[in-house]
Amino acid sequence: MAWTGFLNESRLAARSIAAYATDWVSPTLRLGVTGLSRSGKTVFITALVHGLLTASRWPVFEAQAQGRIARVRLEPQPDDGIQRFAYEDHLASLTGPDRVWPEGTKRISEIRLAIDFASNSGLMRGTEKTLTLDIVDYPGEWLLDLPLLAQSYGEWSRRSLEAAGNPPRKGLSGAWLAALAEVDPFARADETTARRLAELFTSYLKACRDERVSLSTLPPGRFLLPGEMEGSPALTFAPMELGGREPPGDSLAALMEKRFESYKRLVVMPFYANHFATLDRQIVLVDALAALNAGPPALADLELALADVLTAFRPGRNSFVSAILARRIDKILFAATKADHLHQVSHDRLEALLGRLTERAIKRAEFAGAQVDAVALASLRATRETTVNRRGEALACIVGTPLPGETAGNETFDGRSEIAVFPGELPADPAALFTGPTAFDGEDYRFVRFRPPPADPLRPLPHIRLDRAVEFLIGDRLT
Repeated sequence: MAWTGFLNESRLAARSIAAYATDWVSPTLRLGVTGLSRSGKTVFITALVHGLLTASRWPVFEAQAQGRIARVRLEPQPDDGIQRFAYEDHLASLTGPDRVWPEGTKRISEIRLAIDFASNSGLMRGTEKTLTLDIVDYPGEWLLDLPLLAQSYGEWSRRSLEAAGNPPRKGLSGAWLAALAEVDPFARADETTARRLAELFTSYLKACRDERVSLSTLPPGRFLLPGEMEGSPALTFAPMELGGREPPGDSLAALMEKRFESYKRLVVMPFYANHFATLDRQIVLVDALAALNAGPPALADLELALADVLTAFRPGRNSFVSAILARRIDKILFAATKADHLHQVSHDRLEALLGRLTERAIKRAEFAGAQVDAVALASLRATRETTVNRRGEALACIVGTPLPGETAGNETFDGRSEIAVFPGELPADPAALFTGPTAFDGEDYRFVRFRPPPADPLRPLPHIRLDRAVEFLIGDRLT
């Protein structure tokens, strides 16, 4: 990425050389797990770690299916300055008596596993080796910040204002745009005005993320997930209409521009250099069903967000030189989560929808030499399948316990009773969902959300295609 700067690229190269030398002694794979809010990152990592620790029956995960994994153990994470992924707490939430979904990702966390396995490769066949797997969990909203590094304040403002004037954002941005219209960006800077505009802009972004709208492209990401920086000047700015003019140094627009640049320098660049640029593999979790729930505009916005995600990656095949000088992400998996909210007859259609959403992104990554795949999965399966006969017609249904407050038709669920739900069928051709405001052609997709299933924390957890994801992401490093 040219926009990271020569100095940062030099630092990354030095770090890559050190990592390459370390890998000779102790092979390590850094797997990034990301996705926008409510896409299932926490559940995916918990199920992945639990499945490896309990030696779950994963027939597609070859090293395990062949009995070559001797043991898997948790180890202290390498970076003492990063929060540890709370695996034990999340597992207790999912499998405890209350069976609740754990809280989502709000900041970076890591967890380390050591996998002892028997090699089946050439002269090393039968030799025991160890792969250290570092799993890095980070919010997808932060990933969507990386393209800001290539944008000026004026360009970002223009794009943000243009988007805010188009539906469905237009109905959510009224208060912020009205306040903006009353302000002269070239007038003398005023902290009270700056804070008010930043607060209204943040409220607008949060409204766009509401599940009834479910939009995806909402940078700056820290406005939604501020973490320890909440209230700092670097998070106190908003777009302004500059009309191509250069703002005076003491103006409100100049103050906003300065803070925008500070945001890139203090927030975005450290995230890229210290965490994102160190990854070897990446899985991007996608809640396509939430976008379907919200309608065609949300689906189109998700497609745009996924294309932006790939602009942030360093995709490509790792050679001897690139492994030393600039580590690349050589495998990327896009995963449509919550496949258990559909009957298996629609799983292929969900994968086809994901393929359509990521088509541009996948072509770009494959052109660079990376291996890319798309899969529909459920990290923890909350439903089972059944067939219900209604008026002589056999309906492919799913059975589970809806979350309290979920509705279907005129019924509201209490979170205790199981129900059978006909989730409907996705169209055979996903292109039909991208043809404009009438794309759904009368279909009203509303997917009921379910509680986690009853499960024993000492035994393997039910899933859909989690083993396929694990095989793609790490299987080749266990040969």
